Amino acid sequence: MTQPMPTHIADVVFDHTAPRMAPAGVPGAPKTIGIDLSLTCTGVAGRGWTDTIRPPAKLRGHERLQWIEDRIGDFAHRCDLIAVEGPAYGTQRAGIQRGHHERAGLWWLTTQRLWVNKIPLAVVDPTSLKRYATGKGNADKAAMMLAVARRFPWFDGGEDEADALWLAAMAADHLGHPMCDMPAAHRKALDAVQWPDLTLAVA
Repeated sequence: MTQPMPTHIADVVFDHTAPRMAPAGVPGAPKTIGIDLSLTCTGVAGRGWTDTIRPPAKLRGHERLQWIEDRIGDFAHRCDLIAVEGPAYGTQRAGIQRGHHERAGLWWLTTQRLWVNKIPLAVVDPTSLKRYATGKGNADKAAMMLAVARRFPWFDGGEDEADALWLAAMAADHLGHPMCDMPAAHRKALDAVQWPDLTLAVA
């Protein structure tokens, strides 16, 4: 019997004992990855999987940035398209927030490394990410988690991984290999993203 989809985040139950892995991927589908950058817990995801990059607590400054960047490089190997969430300028308060300087450095170092290595990269603004996932550009974290539970029943991760999975899904959808069925209104968010020029042939 088909179970009804949850209508509230409180109805969502994640099985944290199960591996964060869906059934085998679609043969011939391009390799797309989503990255939700963070100094403490970067979310990374692709078709059927999610993971986190958590640097050791003792690392700070350049050492921490390099550690995170190296781990992202491992995931990005031979990737067809990567989607990374862009800065949320509207949420910044007057002045420089604590940690903002280093977070900005992480974002630029990571995207620069991908660019140098000629890995196709798309920057997805937070509004477009939320609109693709939920249909609303101002969705909160609870709505994003509810949406990922609806579309990806196997998912059992946290907020960072959820955002990364939606980024990967947007990239896959753009290349013609959607990870799940999405309403047409949600898919309009793809048009707001400046996707890189690709010569990738999608079967």
